[in-house]
Amino acid sequence: MGIPRVLTIAGSDSGGGAGIQADLKTFASLGVQGMSAVTSITAQNTMEVSKILELPIGIIKAQITAVADDIGFDAIKIGMLYKKNIVESIGSLISKFKVPIVVDPVMVSKGGSSLLDTDAFDAMVTSMIPRATVLTPNIREAEVISNIKIRSIKNVKEAAKVISKLGPEAVVIKGGHLQHNGTAIDTLFWRNRFNFFEAKRIDTEDTHGTGCTFSSAIAANLAKGRDVLDAVRDAKEFVSNAIIHAYRVGGGHGPVNPSGAINRSASSYEILLDLQEGIEIIESGPRVHLLSPECQMNIGVAIPGAMSKDDVMAVPGRIVNLGRNVKASSSPRFGASKHVANTILAAMNVDSSRRAAINIRYSDIIIKECKKMRWSVFDYDRSEEPLNVKMTEGGSTSWGAKKAIDNAGVVPDVIYHLGEIGKEPMVLILGNTAKEVASKAVSLSERL
Repeated sequence: MGIPRVLTIAGSDSGGGAGIQADLKTFASLGVQGMSAVTSITAQNTMEVSKILELPIGIIKAQITAVADDIGFDAIKIGMLYKKNIVESIGSLISKFKVPIVVDPVMVSKGGSSLLDTDAFDAMVTSMIPRATVLTPNIREAEVISNIKIRSIKNVKEAAKVISKLGPEAVVIKGGHLQHNGTAIDTLFWRNRFNFFEAKRIDTEDTHGTGCTFSSAIAANLAKGRDVLDAVRDAKEFVSNAIIHAYRVGGGHGPVNPSGAINRSASSYEILLDLQEGIEIIESGPRVHLLSPECQMNIGVAIPGAMSKDDVMAVPGRIVNLGRNVKASSSPRFGASKHVANTILAAMNVDSSRRAAINIRYSDIIIKECKKMRWSVFDYDRSEEPLNVKMTEGGSTSWGAKKAIDNAGVVPDVIYHLGEIGKEPMVLILGNTAKEVASKAVSLSERL
């Protein structure tokens, strides 16, 4: 069958964050052959689009024809078209190809510059949108196309239904511009049914190219033979990783990183090796059992950019005290820890390099020895914990770690609390790697 092939027809971004450049990076990351037909050249960076030059229709069509005649394609992604004559000509040309078509109706740049002429809008509605297998407007674009003000999920559903009547097989309204309980919800209307794809909203300015990356990922997935539902679901996860691993470049909206998914996979392997080494250090320490609390120990390490406990690898069943030594009860995996993971995530919110922690028992002697070793040690008082936090599963450790870190002003080496009724006192040692925190724990055990 060969490698899946996708053609992007879009504008060029000189800053490398969106347009053709984002599309090709996405295709490469998803293992498809990416090809391009440039419709316009933009002079832009993370701050603004300063110039736009549309290419002659002849050269745009020649690019598409050259690719079609030799290489072929299994899907097409449509991005910035800019001018009415380009929209109409490309709409007519692509109607000849019987492949899935993903249309991103690009109208405005991240910085607010217009990327679609006013007289091109009607052409977009009549010549391009009806040919879309999947149409991917953001909230603002959906408002323009549907003529519906969108302030809620109910409005999103209304708009999706109106837009679907224009002819696209499926409509995905991206929820990045809609405030909804701290989450970003993308709404898919396909085969007369709604599907919702929810992800935690990521607090970052580096979102340039999000729409291009999302639509390109959908096209790549369709080229691989996925149906629309699976293609959109996987694209949502892909773009979330791209935002998590976004670059901090330039003075404005930095670009997302389509290699984020690859980075996550590579990071997963690296932290597995790190955690395995940390576990070996703990298991080989002759006095580590002296650190074991009643609830047993666990050690965890997070991938860069971790967002939840599912991004933190730890030991299922914990590290158990066997009397004279300790032993990991099973092989490491993601999501295996709640309390250690919550502490790590709280630390990463302040210092992204502090990605590892191990919990040990509390005693006055242990705290004194930590201080003698010149570690920074800070505590928090669980009696001050708000009732709503107490009632939230796993909320105590997140709240407590944040409290201690706020008091310290930095992420300390050690965080501890004295417990409360039904809650065992606990000490957590933090560091950059599992190997580091395991070595700290062994060093501490040797002083007891």
